Amino acid sequence: MPTRSRSPKAPPIKVAHLFRPLDEALMKLLASLNDDDWQKSTPAKHWNVKDVAAHLLDGNLRTLSIQRDGYFGEAPPPIKAYEDLVGWLNQLNADWVKASKRLSPNVLRILHQATGPLTSAYYESLDPWDEAIFAVDWAGETKSYNWMHLAREYTEKWHHQQQIREAVGQPGIMTRAFFFPLMATYFMALPHTFRNITAPEGTLVTAAVSGQVGGEWHLERKNSSWALVDKPGRVPDAAVEIAPELAWKLFSKNIRPDDVKDWLKVEGDKLLAAQVLQMVSVMA
Repeated sequence: MPTRSRSPKAPPIKVAHLFRPLDEALMKLLASLNDDDWQKSTPAKHWNVKDVAAHLLDGNLRTLSIQRDGYFGEAPPPIKAYEDLVGWLNQLNADWVKASKRLSPNVLRILHQATGPLTSAYYESLDPWDEAIFAVDWAGETKSYNWMHLAREYTEKWHHQQQIREAVGQPGIMTRAFFFPLMATYFMALPHTFRNITAPEGTLVTAAVSGQVGGEWHLERKNSSWALVDKPGRVPDAAVEIAPELAWKLFSKNIRPDDVKDWLKVEGDKLLAAQVLQMVSVMA
């Protein structure tokens, strides 16, 4: 991948300006929690609210240490396959959450207040067209531009904050400004999701997230591979529509296709439509 500095071309997904307001929303959310709220279960399976807040803090600390300061701390074990990378990341996450059990909610808030603005400032400093420090593996990329790396980082911050909000019943970030970039990033994984699916040239699959916060994404079979395309102006061979409150959970693997199959609108080829539901836009 070439590295282009200060390209006049706008990145396909722009999120650098969203980190600060998203972080400010998190600060207000954490400040509002009572003792019982911190212990409530979340969609993150075995993690409660405090665990998810600790994981978000870990994201800030790792970003500042590794990405900004170039300090990696510990080397990964041999990574021979995608599953090895996922396993190592899961272990890192689990180790941090376990260690953070000894931190009080107040200490977690103080550390978020200290690291959140620094992390946002670092993200804002990146040239979107430089090569990213880490590729976005779940999209099938072996090298990524910073704009895609930032979009991936944004999805992590958004969906973990949303897990806390669901647990404590405090909506606030399911807005067009915050949610649409999340979905636009998630659907960057759609071609990779279809990589082993064969179909005639020109086959078109449309995936839609309903409501004002959602949108449509179109996948076309081209030159024996799959590519996202602009709205093609013709009826797709398969189409699936999902509600936004289910979409983010499904594509972040908080729920699975069987959990949403009765809540979808499906038209055309059901096998192609079902493949959309297999998309996982996180390292899992």
